[in-house]
Amino acid sequence: MVSYKKLGLVNTKKMFAKAVKGGYAIPAFNFNTMEQMQAIIQAAVEAKSPVIMQVSKGARKYANPTILRYMAEGAVQYAKELGCKKPQIVLHLDHGDSFETCKSCIDSGFSSVMIDGSSLPFKENIKLTKKVVNYAHKHDVTVEAELGVLAGVEDEVQAEESHYTKPEEVIEFATKTGCDSLAISIGTSHGAYKFKPEQCTRDPKTGKLIPPPLAFDVLKAVEKKLPGFPIVLHGSSSVPQEHVDTINKFGGKLPDAVGIPEEQLRKAAKSAVCKINIDSDSRLAMTAAIRKHFAEHPEHFDPRQYLTPAREAMKQLYIHKIVKVLGSNNKL
Repeated sequence: MVSYKKLGLVNTKKMFAKAVKGGYAIPAFNFNTMEQMQAIIQAAVEAKSPVIMQVSKGARKYANPTILRYMAEGAVQYAKELGCKKPQIVLHLDHGDSFETCKSCIDSGFSSVMIDGSSLPFKENIKLTKKVVNYAHKHDVTVEAELGVLAGVEDEVQAEESHYTKPEEVIEFATKTGCDSLAISIGTSHGAYKFKPEQCTRDPKTGKLIPPPLAFDVLKAVEKKLPGFPIVLHGSSSVPQEHVDTINKFGGKLPDAVGIPEEQLRKAAKSAVCKINIDSDSRLAMTAAIRKHFAEHPEHFDPRQYLTPAREAMKQLYIHKIVKVLGSNNKL
């Protein structure tokens, strides 16, 4: 058993309470590689923001659980080296699909886990979530649960259609499970193709897709049922068109990739939404930088030559999200 506290990590309890009260959201950035982790920490330190480094089950398998533990410990020390005396860094499991997966993460030093029982019937979701909560809370680990289904594809998470969270269910769910935060479905979606073209309108000038608005009425209804309770938004990448255009320009093929407009995320961050998940945007920034570098420097083959600009691109994206979208800068 590895305690996250020995690694220098924190859980989400205090940072979420502060975020809800302060009207901002904590960035939850997914990572798979050292470069992503470095960029996340560099951005958080520079912007003076608490941060959640999260990994999916697939990312954990890709990176290796043992290496991840030391990467998390290294991330805390790296933040201190960069000048942050008391970093607030969470290592979070994104979309845990079983009690066993959550337990394994808790035992290996995660400070927060998500159990995603959203595809299960309501009562079964409660039962599974409560089992994870009971184990996690013994070790002072916080638990995120999910109610409602998001469409889209990302790692092992896949659903054809979204189902909005039912506000009338949230009190019973939160009370019976004891979860610390709740991910809800209000129209966000996983992946770089969050909406089908027929769901969108097109800008007559640019031809770009304009996605439908988020269901803020559902969010308000949930807030009314659970005043002050930490709410989470998944699938909240904005899919920056400049990165999509760069990828397409240099040999990629991402037609009609579209995300959540940043003005809608800014609005959500000022509500009870205190954690916003961003993954695809980082992948797009990294891929765009690498494709551009190879096109301009076909003679390069040293990974450091193309991963350095890729890391910088991700860092700038993370800083932009923290400062211009989530409002979590200067909160340490």
